[in-house]
Amino acid sequence: MYLNIIHCFHCIFYQFASWHNVCGTAGNQNGRGISVAKANVDDFVAAFRREIDATASACVGCGKCYEICPITESAGVNGLDSTVVTNGIRDILSGGDINQNSRQWADACILSGDCIESCNYGINPRLMLTMARAISKERTHNEKERKLEGQKAFKALGAGVKVLSRMQLTAADRERLGQGGNIADSDEKSVDYVFYTGCNVLKTPHIALLCLDIMDALDINYTVLGGPSHCCGILQFRAGDMKTSTKVASNTIEKFIRTGATEVLSWCPTCQVQYSEFGLPTYESATGIKPFEMTPFVLFLASQLDALRPLLKHPVQKKIALHLHPGISGLPRAARKLCDAVPGIEVIDLNLPEIGLMSNSLSTVPSLKKELQSQELAVAEAAGVDALAAVYHADHRELCAHERDYPFRVINFLEIIAESMGFFRDDTFKTMKIKQDAEKILSDCANMLEANAISKDQARPIVETALLGEQPVPLRGEKFLLPHKAFLFQPTVD
Repeated sequence: MYLNIIHCFHCIFYQFASWHNVCGTAGNQNGRGISVAKANVDDFVAAFRREIDATASACVGCGKCYEICPITESAGVNGLDSTVVTNGIRDILSGGDINQNSRQWADACILSGDCIESCNYGINPRLMLTMARAISKERTHNEKERKLEGQKAFKALGAGVKVLSRMQLTAADRERLGQGGNIADSDEKSVDYVFYTGCNVLKTPHIALLCLDIMDALDINYTVLGGPSHCCGILQFRAGDMKTSTKVASNTIEKFIRTGATEVLSWCPTCQVQYSEFGLPTYESATGIKPFEMTPFVLFLASQLDALRPLLKHPVQKKIALHLHPGISGLPRAARKLCDAVPGIEVIDLNLPEIGLMSNSLSTVPSLKKELQSQELAVAEAAGVDALAAVYHADHRELCAHERDYPFRVINFLEIIAESMGFFRDDTFKTMKIKQDAEKILSDCANMLEANAISKDQARPIVETALLGEQPVPLRGEKFLLPHKAFLFQPTVD
């Protein structure tokens, strides 16, 4: 039964992708007169391969990106000649021999982005390592193997998002998050922004709903797109299937264009990096069109602080620590700025390393991730914080169950902003995960499963893997019985 769900996602996605490849686009315009360019997938692949060649030519192999990389020791490639390692990356891109140390370094990249500013030659080393990973896959796996790997990853993603979101969301909230089947088209009234959820935040949907609640309060003119039908192509890219990845990315870009929005606000940092460093430059190179700007939502929200500040009416007398990653430039500063604007909040700096794009990017160095998360929990406890507040959904999925064992809340930082604004979203994902019992979770969600025609047998493997399985630091067993929702302001209902 579980296979039926993921097979369904596979069929819908790849049939549509194939249709798009044959038909291309009609060259029509959106509500603001921006054309949806006509180009086939081969144009996009060719454009990206030109970028790979240009990167290999521009890199001088100086080694500075390797020297500043925070995970060489954890990846088992520390102490090497930096110029040999970086020239090995150039060789991979240009078709030379694959240096195994260079490949190992590329495969372990956690997307911190520290290397970008270190380069004096205008290269984006993070993108260069991403290219090297894809090219290495192309050269060591045949096309069928790469396609199957991408398909398998996409099917698992689709099944996990579908089941976990439907265990938590009403039909109205699914519709609000762009999951009701209605896609904005060019003949609809243009909007200023697209809020792009990505896919995996739908597993922790209260975070995405808080984004919409805040934008509504700010009177932002937006529409919502996201979910597996608006994939960024990262899973196929990781598998080395660049043809499908470019097809998927360009298809979603064209959907964004048709809304008429001039700016896309991305929630997911993986999607932000995938589009800003790969998808959009490739689209522009292939078509000559730069259709819109893409901005991380947290940076956008920080830019709206003058309008947001008057809405932060309720003091939140809490001491918090922020769980942060620097992969999106300016993100840690923006998150701190937003929290500092909330009256009553005291942000405690735990003075711990901040690395990677988000928690799941550290999965390439699992021992380091476990060490950092364990240290953070211990230091937060010693500091006496009331809450450990993460920014991203992947961070929250991995950390939230520790609330059961520690004398502080584990929340998303938007919950603090929402509390000060006077509204609340229940974190059903955390409620389920803290139970640590798949059968109890399934029993408690029986009504939602039935309403969505999902059997317990279909949901069980997803609960066991996508919900309970993501636990880098094992729970320690103690139970601090903090009253549920006590941290959050409960507005008076008129």
